[in-house]
Amino acid sequence: MPVEITWWGHATCTVEDMGTRVLTDPLFARRLAHLRRRRGAPPPPSAAEADVVLVSHLHADHLHVPSLGRLAPGTRVLVPKGAPRAVPALRKLSTLKIIEVEAGERVEVGRVTIEAVRAEHDGRRLPVGPHMVPALGYVVNGEARTYFAGDTGLFDGMAEAVGEVDVALLPVGGWGPYLGSGHLDAGRAAEALARIAPRSAVPVHYGTYWPIGMDAVRPHEFHAPGDEFVRQAALRAPGVAVHRLEQGESVRPEVAG
Repeated sequence: MPVEITWWGHATCTVEDMGTRVLTDPLFARRLAHLRRRRGAPPPPSAAEADVVLVSHLHADHLHVPSLGRLAPGTRVLVPKGAPRAVPALRKLSTLKIIEVEAGERVEVGRVTIEAVRAEHDGRRLPVGPHMVPALGYVVNGEARTYFAGDTGLFDGMAEAVGEVDVALLPVGGWGPYLGSGHLDAGRAAEALARIAPRSAVPVHYGTYWPIGMDAVRPHEFHAPGDEFVRQAALRAPGVAVHRLEQGESVRPEVAG
């Protein structure tokens, strides 16, 4: 069965490969603190159906405890090592199987293998908390090798850390008018694409959440990243097929035969 990618909005995707459903950074809320979902309906209940969930880092828009609470009992959840210590609410999700991982570690789930890889991003649980754990990306190894970057900036050795991949799910924006360090905008994401050189890419982490009352502040940072990534990718990585999805839309990207 072909690999299928569904983008639910923000960094939340379902990767279906070899009969295994992999869910990334689930965020199902209409509102999170000062952010509201501005585009796309919240994912349907079926989006929470997963064999394994990948959590990239501790920020609340990626490690969202209420969304994790919607998962079926027994679901495996991969988190950066140290996350339960830094986020005590994770320990209350006693029906889930929380698995702490570090870059380089692998976990087999069904017929796929999940590999944790390095990311370059703030690992703290903001806005409070002294604990910092390294942010991660993940590579899903099945019929395809699918790279989920989580949140990351460019870093030396990025291509080597990720390895050869067929599909890259790359962040191309954020949830506010300005991106801090440790993020990819459309241009830097296109540069990451050129370094990694997958066959296909899907832009994520843009055009979904925005601060309440700030719709008129730098609105292009909300609306433009997806199309700008398509344009920049065509210049810097013309051999990569880029699939710009709407929230809830799916694609079956081409993979190596």
